[in-house]
Amino acid sequence: MPELRGFLPPRSPEGRAQLVPSPPWHYSGDVLTLEYRTTPGAVARWLPEGVEPAEEEPDAVALVFADWQSCAEGGEELLDPVRAQYREAFVVVRCRYGGQTYSRCLLIWVDKDFALARGWFQGYPKKLGSIWMTRPVAVGRAGPRLEPGGTFGATLAAADRRLAEARFTITGPSQTGGFVNALPMLHSRWFPAIDGSTDALDELVTMRSHDVELGPAWTGTFDLVLHEAPGEELASLPVREPIAGYWRQVGATFAGGTRLA
Repeated sequence: MPELRGFLPPRSPEGRAQLVPSPPWHYSGDVLTLEYRTTPGAVARWLPEGVEPAEEEPDAVALVFADWQSCAEGGEELLDPVRAQYREAFVVVRCRYGGQTYSRCLLIWVDKDFALARGWFQGYPKKLGSIWMTRPVAVGRAGPRLEPGGTFGATLAAADRRLAEARFTITGPSQTGGFVNALPMLHSRWFPAIDGSTDALDELVTMRSHDVELGPAWTGTFDLVLHEAPGEELASLPVREPIAGYWRQVGATFAGGTRLA
């Protein structure tokens, strides 16, 4: 029998049909981060058994919009941009496990299938959605400049329903891109058994990016509206108090993680 090849399905005789090649995976993109405090106790309801809210800022939430270009080690996707470019929006909180503080993604939407599959492998709970972000410009008038007064919009929708809409206005440069999504990630990787009686895969893992390159960061004020929608629970983390918004370019590499439990 011939050997079937591929890192993720579908595996095939030559391996070219695989949805995602093996790591390392490289990412470069524009990232808009909106940090706020939500209703006390709302974050705790989203944490699995054994994982607790962070000791400091336990109700802090970051809604992150990102416009990425990505590729595997060979970089072939970059010459076929439909396989390299995607957008996503995700919700991050801070939590504690084993005496250490982590960042944790609670919800995430992407607009490409390869990003969805790659995230499931990592432990990101990805769903399909529609994400749009205003692009900064260096020439012309069809976009904001990266300077005080520049105003950006971002939207998230899924299953034909608008879930979030944001407006961000730069007030000045920043030394940071925020604090909520700035720690090693704590993910749950799980998959139910075929008979539904238990989980065939159930593990807690941690990971962080490598070879990180950061562009200049900008901070500012924002308005964020979250909408109720069938089949969604983003609105269970309402904006009680804005903290700050941030915009910066980010480059990073994912090369793997560590199983904790």
